[in-house]
Amino acid sequence: MHADVPGRLWRRLWGPAIATLALLVFDPEAARAEPAVPSPPNGLLADTGKGTLSAADRDFVVKVRLAGLWEIPAGEMAQERSADPRIREIGKAIAGQHVALDALTRAAARKLKIQLPGKPNADQQKWLGEMRDATGADFDQIYIDRLRAAHGKIFPAIATIRASTRNDTVRKLAQQANQFVMTHLTLLESSGIVDFRALPTAPAPDASPSRTAAVVPAAESTRTAPGVSTPLLALALVGGLVVGVLATMRFAGGGRGRSRARYRGW
Repeated sequence: MHADVPGRLWRRLWGPAIATLALLVFDPEAARAEPAVPSPPNGLLADTGKGTLSAADRDFVVKVRLAGLWEIPAGEMAQERSADPRIREIGKAIAGQHVALDALTRAAARKLKIQLPGKPNADQQKWLGEMRDATGADFDQIYIDRLRAAHGKIFPAIATIRASTRNDTVRKLAQQANQFVMTHLTLLESSGIVDFRALPTAPAPDASPSRTAAVVPAAESTRTAPGVSTPLLALALVGGLVVGVLATMRFAGGGRGRSRARYRGW
C-alpha cells in the first residue's frame, strides 16, 4: 500500500517544481514581485457612536474640521493664483477631497455631539494671508510648503487615534482621514518642489537592550549570504528538491526490486 508513496509524491511536486524553476530562470523579476498594495475595507468598520469618547477623540474631530476650513480656500487660491498647471491640479484635487472629508467629519460630529469650529484658527489664517500676498513661483512654494508641513503633523496624530480610540465612529473617521492625508501627501510631493531637507527629523529609535535583544537575532537569521541573490538561492533550493525526489524514487524502486527477488527465491 505504501510502496507507491514516492511516486505519488513526485507526481504532486513535479508540476510546482518545474513551474518555479521556469519562473526563476526566465523571469526572476516576476518571482520577486510584491503583491498589490491593499486598500483598507472601510465598510467593515462600525459607525454607531458607541464606545468611550476621550478628550483626544474630540480634539481629533475638531482638527480634521479645521484642516478643511483652511485647505479648501487654499486650494481655491491655488487654482486662481498659480501659473503652474500642476499646482492648479493639486489645489483643485485637495480642495475637492476636503469638501468630501468635511462632510464625513460633520456627520461624525453630529452623531457624537461635538461642537465644531466655523473658521480656521489663528495659524491657519496666517498661512492663508501669506498665500494672498504671494504671486507666481513664491505662491507655489508657500502653498506646497504650508500644506506639506500641516499634513506631516496630522499624519502621526491620525495613527495614534486610529490605534487607540474606543469609539467606533471616531475609529472609522480616523481611517477615512488617513486615506485622505496619504493621498494629499502624494499629491503635494508630486509638485517636485517639496524641500524634504526642511522636514522635521524623526526621533531616534529606542535602542534599549530589552528590545534589541529580541529583534536582532530574528533579523540576522533571515539575512541572505553576501553575494547570493534571491533568485539564485531559490533556484538552488528547487534543484535540491528535484534531486531529493529523484533519489527517493530510485531508492524506493530499488527496494521494491530487492523485495521481489527475495520473494522469488523462497
